[in-house]
Amino acid sequence: MKILRLILYPLVPVYAAVIAIRNWFFDKGIFKSKKVNAKVISIGNITVGGSGKTPMVIYLAQLLKNSGRKVGVLSRGYGRKSSGYKLVSDGEKIFTSVKESGDEIYHTVLDCKVPAAVCENRVVGAERLIKDTGVDVILLDDGFQHRWIERDFNIVLIEQSFLLADDFSVHSLLPTGNMREPFKSLKRADTIVINRKFTELKNIPEKRQKYFLDKKIFTAHYKAIGFVDIVKKDIYGLKEFERQKSLVVSGIANPYSFLNVLSRTDVDTSNKIIFKDHKDYTLKEVQQIRKKFYTTNSHSVVTTEKDAVKLMNFSREIDDIDIFYLKIKLVVDDEESFEKLILNKD
Repeated sequence: MKILRLILYPLVPVYAAVIAIRNWFFDKGIFKSKKVNAKVISIGNITVGGSGKTPMVIYLAQLLKNSGRKVGVLSRGYGRKSSGYKLVSDGEKIFTSVKESGDEIYHTVLDCKVPAAVCENRVVGAERLIKDTGVDVILLDDGFQHRWIERDFNIVLIEQSFLLADDFSVHSLLPTGNMREPFKSLKRADTIVINRKFTELKNIPEKRQKYFLDKKIFTAHYKAIGFVDIVKKDIYGLKEFERQKSLVVSGIANPYSFLNVLSRTDVDTSNKIIFKDHKDYTLKEVQQIRKKFYTTNSHSVVTTEKDAVKLMNFSREIDDIDIFYLKIKLVVDDEESFEKLILNKD
C-alpha cells in the first residue's frame, strides 16, 4: 500500500492545484453558493473516513430535535445502490432500504427518527427535503467540501490520532495521503471538534497549532453504552460480555478503535473478520461469517452499528447466531458550551 502511495505521489500537485483553484473560485464569488429556505449546519472533515461524522450528526440531530426544531439530515449516501434524490424518512416511516440510502444515513434515521434524504446534488436535495418534510434546520452530512450550498455554520471534525501522527503518507494530500484538503482550509470552519474516540486527550502538536488559531476548539470522545441484539433489540450491559469469546466483524474506516474498545471491555477479539469500509454485505460474506463463527466455537458475533444495519437484511440466514452491535455515543467534553453554541446558531 505504501509503495502505491509513493507511485501516485506525482499526482498530488495536480490534486492540490484543482482544490486550490476551486476554493479560490468560491472565495472570490466566481462560483456561487446557493441559499436554501432553512438553516444549514455542515458536518465535515479534511481527511478521508473515520473522523466521527455520523456520531456527530446523530448527536446534533437529537439535540436540535429535543430543542423543538424541525431538523432533517441530508447526505450524499456514500456507497448506496441508487442515484438522484431519495427521501429516506419523514421522521416516522422509512421509505428506502439500506442499499438504496447507504449505511450511515440509515443508521442515523434508526437512531434519531428524523426526516432524512440522500442526493448527490446538495442544493436539489435540500430544496426537496424542505418541500417534502417542512424541516427548518438541515444537517449536511459530510458537507465541508460541498460548497455549492450555502451553510450557516461549518463544523469540522478531526481525529486526534491523525493530528498526532508523524507520517508523510498520512498528512499528504490525496491520492498519496489521507487529506482531502490541506490544513489551511480549516480557516473556513466555524468550529473544530477533535475526536479522541476512546483515547486520552492530547495536546495539538506545536507544528500544527497555527492552523487552529482564532478557532473555537472542542474535544469529544466515544462512550460505550452496551451491546444490542440486532434482531430482538434487547440491550445488554458491557459487563455481560466480559471474557466472552466473540467473533468480531467490522466494515468501517478505522476498525482499530473498535477493536481497542472491545479489548478494554474485556471482550476476546482474537477471532475477527475485517472488511473494507462501507462493506456491501452479500450472502457470500454472511456465509463466511457463519463458517468462522462455528469453526472458532464463538459464543456470539459482535459488530458495529453501521455494519448491523446491513446484516439485519440477512435475519433468516443468521437466525441461529446471536449477533450484537456495540452501541456507542459521542460525548463532547465541554457539552454545555458546545450545545449553547449550536442552539444559538440554529
